[in-house]
Amino acid sequence: MSGTVSDYLLYRLSQWGVRRIYGYPGDGINGVMGALRRNSEFQFIQSRHEEMSAFMACAHAKFTGEVGVCMATSGPGAIHLLNGLYDAKLDRQPVVAIVGQQASTALGGHYQQEVDLSTLFKDVAAEYITMVTHPSAIRHAVDRAMRIAQAERTVTCLILPNDIQEQPYESPPMKHGTVHSSVGYSAPRVVPQERDLRRAADVLNAGGRVAMLVGAGAMRAAPEVLEVADLLGAGVAKALLGKAVLPDDLPFVTGAIGLLGTRPSWDLMMGCDTLLMVGTSFPYSEFLPPEGQARAVQIDLDGRMLAIRYPVEVPLTGDSKETLRALIPLLKRKEDRSWREGVEKSVRKWWKVVEGQAMVDANPINPQRVFSELSPKLPDRVILAADSGSTANWFARDLKIRGGMMASLSGNLATMGCGVPYAIGAKFAYPERPVIALVGDGAMQMNGNSELITVAKYWREWKDPRFIVLVLNNRDLNMVTWEQRVLNGDPQFKASQELPDFPYARYADSIGLRGIRVDKPEQIAGAWDRALESDRPVVLEAYVDPDVPPLPPHISVEQARNFSEAVLKRDPKAAGILNQSIKGMVERLKPHKS
Repeated sequence: MSGTVSDYLLYRLSQWGVRRIYGYPGDGINGVMGALRRNSEFQFIQSRHEEMSAFMACAHAKFTGEVGVCMATSGPGAIHLLNGLYDAKLDRQPVVAIVGQQASTALGGHYQQEVDLSTLFKDVAAEYITMVTHPSAIRHAVDRAMRIAQAERTVTCLILPNDIQEQPYESPPMKHGTVHSSVGYSAPRVVPQERDLRRAADVLNAGGRVAMLVGAGAMRAAPEVLEVADLLGAGVAKALLGKAVLPDDLPFVTGAIGLLGTRPSWDLMMGCDTLLMVGTSFPYSEFLPPEGQARAVQIDLDGRMLAIRYPVEVPLTGDSKETLRALIPLLKRKEDRSWREGVEKSVRKWWKVVEGQAMVDANPINPQRVFSELSPKLPDRVILAADSGSTANWFARDLKIRGGMMASLSGNLATMGCGVPYAIGAKFAYPERPVIALVGDGAMQMNGNSELITVAKYWREWKDPRFIVLVLNNRDLNMVTWEQRVLNGDPQFKASQELPDFPYARYADSIGLRGIRVDKPEQIAGAWDRALESDRPVVLEAYVDPDVPPLPPHISVEQARNFSEAVLKRDPKAAGILNQSIKGMVERLKPHKS
């Protein structure tokens, strides 16, 4: 084709199916911006910050399974991408970063904004990073970046000096020293060897109390997970990235596991004699069965992730869906269902506890109640994006996912500030679906407020205007405050933990969105109704109590001791946290009787 290298870049990306790029302009990428102006096939989404562009690209990959693409200028713009790109890398999402660079004639001359981008990105884009130094090289650079991002489920990076961007594109000549690539990638069918499947089946068939743990890698294997769970009479716990794998209304689904998990998931792991892990890299070994208690089978597409979280007797390298399909004919249905019945009883009791704890009085609002009141009102096919912090606790425990919904958050990086840009990325991918971001005030002040400007700029393009940002306004970096108490035995350090109050709802009104503020528990249900019926995006600001403890399902002796020490050291919130902790413990012992 004729045109510049930048024109060809977009042409080649379009052949790969890319139609949307998230980014922020700058003179280091002006050649590509000019090509975007000339190309009507592409939608360029201007974020308020390059990090947000990378989060949006990561969200696109998570919610669609496609490659997300983000773009930034040279120097500082490229640097800003890094946190969002690491989020994609650690959660194994295919994202291509396109970054500008100073003119190739100036490189090595300590030129303004000259940063060694190949070194800067060599970890986050370790599988593929290249600087295009000749017009004909753009073809194979794009092809390899796209193909490797998909094949390795990772981040790749293209560096484009700004003089190369504007040169005429040249097809590579058919001679020595040139590369002639093509478009296209098909994921392989990866299934373990038959002998290993039989070994795995022998372990699972021999078990009397089988637990399953599923993660994001099982997202497209829900029917197979259900069939295996039924055959084995297993309870199923979900890693946080796998919250949407199975609906929470299934009686044998114990919900989240780990620090943000449920008591039934803890009991499931502590009581099982056999463990089947599917598509998960859940990191916290203290929430898995004690070593030696359970025989284990693990399925993961990446063989490097096998047998590093728990001693596994049969590690199976394979796609979750295909491997479970191959395993099912080898499994024997367990006639004794007493283990499953016990799991279901535990789950029923837990949901009563959760519902009761959400209704415990707080000052002024119990944050759990905000989520509990939302749960039955969640629209069909809603997409949920949760931020890191105490909001992730209530997202994990209080929201019941139904079939057809999607949900995600920053799993392995657990970075703050992803909730609103994730929701924006989801909304552009699915403009006809309702989207809800669940965010704390720390994350909202970090970058969520600024990205509301992005929402205000684009929302009229969305087919369904339902886009809600829930902000828990507790004036506290709450998760870290509780970690200081429980993990370190330190009282709240006000200098680091207290946040300034901010009128989130009024701010939304001021930029043309709708703001709803609630500071009484009886207002919550009506507020959700108004937000879900709104004709424009909504910020729902809930003024909540920071003293409600987001404690794990099992408290160790050391954690209890640390908590006591924090209170005895005159934590400034001692009276409030003791009051709320006692109420929560009473509710666990006698649900609905506090």
